[in-house]
Amino acid sequence: MNTLVFDIETIPDISAGRKLYNLNDLNDEEVAQAMFFKRSQETGGSEFLRHHLHQIAAISVTLRQGNSFKVWSVGTVDSTEAEIIQRFYDGIERYSPTLVSWNGSGFDLPVLHYRSLLHGIPAARYWESGDNDQSFRYNNYLNRYHNRHTDLMDVLAGYSGRANAPLDEIATLLGFPGKMGMSGAKVWQNYCDGKLDAIRHYCETDVLNTYLVYLRFLLIQGKLAKEEYDTELELVLETLRTSEQAHLQEFANHCKNP
Repeated sequence: MNTLVFDIETIPDISAGRKLYNLNDLNDEEVAQAMFFKRSQETGGSEFLRHHLHQIAAISVTLRQGNSFKVWSVGTVDSTEAEIIQRFYDGIERYSPTLVSWNGSGFDLPVLHYRSLLHGIPAARYWESGDNDQSFRYNNYLNRYHNRHTDLMDVLAGYSGRANAPLDEIATLLGFPGKMGMSGAKVWQNYCDGKLDAIRHYCETDVLNTYLVYLRFLLIQGKLAKEEYDTELELVLETLRTSEQAHLQEFANHCKNP
């Protein structure tokens, strides 16, 4: 395996809000509230901002490669958004991994696209579609029906938005922890409170849930035998149990694989 599961956590792009809506006289939290209010008026209730108005606060990944399994958040709490995005794409450039996400096609990747455009971040391998590498012509990161990027939510729903399911509920049904004390709705407040570590830890548990669901997906595809699945699951749990990070140990302790 050479598999990279990824997830992003976002906050409102305050600079964009000021620029687009002429909110220069408001502080950051007031700008955010104005952006949420405007969006709720547009949608009739939902405050969830359009993709190009999100700023990335964290990118977390799991990497299954060789005999190892790792989970971490890209960069540090002091890294800029541009640095985090660049490092994420540098990993794709270096390893050309299989990407796995939950709703990555619908949210994470479009946000990454817009933020890369804003910061001018090159990612040649990610955008490759066969012009320089023929192997990418029929299997690249961008095509919805290729497997170089697997959006688990999209695939399991049969590419039908009406059948989409929340990661938290699917993970919980499979005996995995699901959400552990935070949700995406709390990210902005945690960011305002300076709790970036908490956001990164939350994001890491999301990619762990996604990876464990992915292992089950490989099992039903017939790409992993039951014995291989059990071995892969134990590798993850042992990695987390021996971690020095409390949130990873807690995640392992809450796994109840049926």
